[in-house]
Amino acid sequence: MTEQSSYSHGTGTTALLGDTIGANLDRTVAAWPGREALVDVPAGRRWTYAEFAADVDRLACALLASGVAKGDRVGIWAVNCAEWVLVQYATARVGAVMVNINPAYRTHEVEFVLNQAGISLLFASLSHKSSDYRAMVEEVRGRCPRLKETVYIGDPGWAAFTARGADTPRDELRAREATLSCDDPINIQYTSGTTGFPKGATLSHHNILNNGYFVGESIAYTEQDRICIPVPFYHCFGMVMANLAATSHGACMVVPAPSFEPRATLEAVQQERCTSLYGVPTMFIAELNLPDFASYDLSTLRTGIMAGSPCPVEVMKRVVAEMHMAEVSICYGMTETSPVSLQTRIDDDLEHRTGTVGRVLPHLEVKVVDPATGVTQPRGTAGELCTRGYSVMLGYWDEPEKTAEAIDAGRWMHTGDLAVMREDGYVEIVGRIKDMIIRGGENIYPREIEEFLYAHPKIRDVQVVGVPDERYGEEVLACVIPSDPADPLTLDELRAFCSGRLAHYKVPSRLRILDAFPMTVSGKVRKVELREAYGV
Repeated sequence: MTEQSSYSHGTGTTALLGDTIGANLDRTVAAWPGREALVDVPAGRRWTYAEFAADVDRLACALLASGVAKGDRVGIWAVNCAEWVLVQYATARVGAVMVNINPAYRTHEVEFVLNQAGISLLFASLSHKSSDYRAMVEEVRGRCPRLKETVYIGDPGWAAFTARGADTPRDELRAREATLSCDDPINIQYTSGTTGFPKGATLSHHNILNNGYFVGESIAYTEQDRICIPVPFYHCFGMVMANLAATSHGACMVVPAPSFEPRATLEAVQQERCTSLYGVPTMFIAELNLPDFASYDLSTLRTGIMAGSPCPVEVMKRVVAEMHMAEVSICYGMTETSPVSLQTRIDDDLEHRTGTVGRVLPHLEVKVVDPATGVTQPRGTAGELCTRGYSVMLGYWDEPEKTAEAIDAGRWMHTGDLAVMREDGYVEIVGRIKDMIIRGGENIYPREIEEFLYAHPKIRDVQVVGVPDERYGEEVLACVIPSDPADPLTLDELRAFCSGRLAHYKVPSRLRILDAFPMTVSGKVRKVELREAYGV
């Protein structure tokens, strides 16, 4: 009997959407005009679907009046707020390409994005924490010849800009929409480059509308759902998995704060009676660790999404039991695939939710291949995960060579992730190809060691990386955040815990006790920084 190969195709009875984002929004507004669409909790503002669509149209008409043509790039460099969402849907209405800019970027990075994408109009926050966006724009403006205008959210200039569309007939907007195809590029998202400059993943209406829709389908969204969104809008997690999942189902988007704050998140869930909550595992850990966590009424929660990095078993148990999220889902993906290709379902057991990242979504294909030969591996064998289907990006903006490196001739997107497909089609992510540790010829997957070490009572969080070693090529370093900083783990204790339970070559030979890990804004640990800082 031949072995089953690590290939899976997502079947389903629900058809793909052939709409543009604007046409899909129209359908939702017609069905539920009076239901709440958007709540900006810190600003105390709320919109029904009819009101939301009217404000989207007003902003879209202002874009037309300002000369924004189909295909023009419009940047948004802002923290989470209602205006971010309005810009998302208004640019889609007129066929402009919205370029998401990470709010953590500084002048060097924003200058690169403004020029690489050719942004002519920029929407920006005024300031947030240590970022003075207006000052940074003024500093780079002279070096960005394509940038014609900047509109600041929270400034009188925002109202003045939206007022420009007052005399633009809605017929003109409808005429523009009639020229749009669902395959048009509509969004550029810069993937966090760990080396060199980031690349602009270019996504279509079809890419992101369908991905948001099927993510929502997998957790049974209806017009009754209210989604608390503490994850950033500039990232697919916020604007696709939350916003587009909501508007394609008539659900409500709830913005708890401009950036993640655990207390504000739980207050928003309680106040707005949210049924769904999103976050990376570190966000859920921060919420669960609030001293007054038990005082919040989270009984309306049903579901939610955890993504970005693996979820420790103990954290998942508490999310289900103490946050009432019995139907919480794990998602896996990457910006280049709109983003989600694998997801757990609402009736999956604890082991599948913590040991895997789910199974393939409808209308998508995944396979696990030998990174060296490209040959599909047997199930149970590690290799590179590849994805194909409607979600694969159009390409990296203006970088055909880099696109060809990521998407092969068969239209498979190569993720760079090491994965194992189980017999039941569920997929385990065992690390990044570049994170894999090769010690004395043995392949070591950090995720396996991390999961094992989470069970140690003195470990609150752990990241395992490979560091250079003259004898073995690489050695295993455990970076640990202790449960009690006053009583940290010792290397001897760590090795004793592993002895006889992990193969000798997997046992960490080095230990670093840390207060925190270096993180990307989207909540992923930057292992490259750990390697660089402690690999000596």
